[in-house]
Amino acid sequence: MLKLTARQEQIFNLIKDAIQNTGFPPTRAEIANELGFKSTNAAEEHLQALARKGVIEIAAGTSRGIRLCESPLSGYMPKSQMALPHPSLMQLSLPLVGRVAAGSPILATEHVEASYNVDPALFSAKPDFLLKVRGMSMRDAGILEGDLLAVKKADNARNGQIVVARIGDEVTVKRYSRSANGVELFPENPEFQVIKVDASDENFSLEGIAVGLLRSWH
Repeated sequence: MLKLTARQEQIFNLIKDAIQNTGFPPTRAEIANELGFKSTNAAEEHLQALARKGVIEIAAGTSRGIRLCESPLSGYMPKSQMALPHPSLMQLSLPLVGRVAAGSPILATEHVEASYNVDPALFSAKPDFLLKVRGMSMRDAGILEGDLLAVKKADNARNGQIVVARIGDEVTVKRYSRSANGVELFPENPEFQVIKVDASDENFSLEGIAVGLLRSWH
């Protein structure tokens, strides 16, 4: 029977920990940096080997397109899956938030386009709402236009987590980083710029933390 090598197991655990801590898998560059590889090619080779052994799936076209699979080889039993659940598993009703009007709460009635029944086990934490993604600023995190981002309401976050933030009249999805000088919101697409927010800016607030993603393939 095939077994994971020590290095493959190390990479698998790194991916699992990243998903548990931030809601999303690491990039090839992050894997290479964490494990001291000289290039992302080495990380890619190990990922392809894990895919061949059936413990992960790799989605082409995104740097974070890695999904853990249930497998006796890895002993992994998934708590979150980035896919729409089977109807028989649907248990949790979540409001779907579309465009957010300036100055009003994100869960205001006029923002809710629909409700989705989903299995709460799909997410790293229980979400409070789904947000329809606009634009491609988080493309390389595997978050695409039209996706439904599962969000847990929160007014603070850890560095590295993907958050839904409000800046003035705009609501945006970005990767969060706070320092003594303020907050930086990082896109996952080089075509977009980092958003910097002063620590004393009263126009900035967090709406929540991303805990998963739903995508309809139909």
